[in-house]
Amino acid sequence: MAAAVPAESPQGAATRATSLYDELRSAVLGGALAPGQKLLIEALAERHATSATPLREALNRLVADGLVQRREQRGFVVSPISAADLDEITRTRCWLEEIALRQSIARRNTEWEEALVLAHHRLARTPRSLNDQRFEDNPEWDPQHRAFHRALIAGCGSRWLLAFCDQLADQHQRYRRLAAARAFAQRGVKAEHQRLMQAALDGRADDAVALLHAHFETTARHIHDDPDLFATADS
Repeated sequence: MAAAVPAESPQGAATRATSLYDELRSAVLGGALAPGQKLLIEALAERHATSATPLREALNRLVADGLVQRREQRGFVVSPISAADLDEITRTRCWLEEIALRQSIARRNTEWEEALVLAHHRLARTPRSLNDQRFEDNPEWDPQHRAFHRALIAGCGSRWLLAFCDQLADQHQRYRRLAAARAFAQRGVKAEHQRLMQAALDGRADDAVALLHAHFETTARHIHDDPDLFATADS
């Protein structure tokens, strides 16, 4: 029999909801919660030692992010994946980040350049895999990778555009993590990042945009090439 969860104050419930949101978001993006998986309130409440109220709030925030779906009479599920969805995410991310990157380059200043160089330096020093011979996920790589791509577009001058780009980056990350092991042995991603940074710093906007598009599209192609990923999703 599960232990009773103490009642929480409104302020405590709000704080707990934020904590649960962060935990569940990380689990979805990292693949610990699989696409299409049912998210049962009672089971999650027991696992996280919480009540249903902050848990539902956290799940509703994930619904707004597009990472979870709420289905009538069936509760919550992790948003499923599909090849068509991946293509749409990739296309839209290319469109929006092109605008943000061009604006960042046009508005570039010393602060933006220094932040970009630092973000690239940290990423370049972080190995993608903890093992050189086989893929062993390095949990420190994803945050550094995210920070580098954010630094590229951080000077665009629009918090709304950056928020939309962040949401699409979340969606792309979820797909990328599912195919990370297969892509690891086939891709020189460090060189891609180096060329992208240099084009941005040099003010070569057309080159930087072309490299950014190629970077995202190469990621999508590696994901598409996974023989099991979408077969499982479509079954």
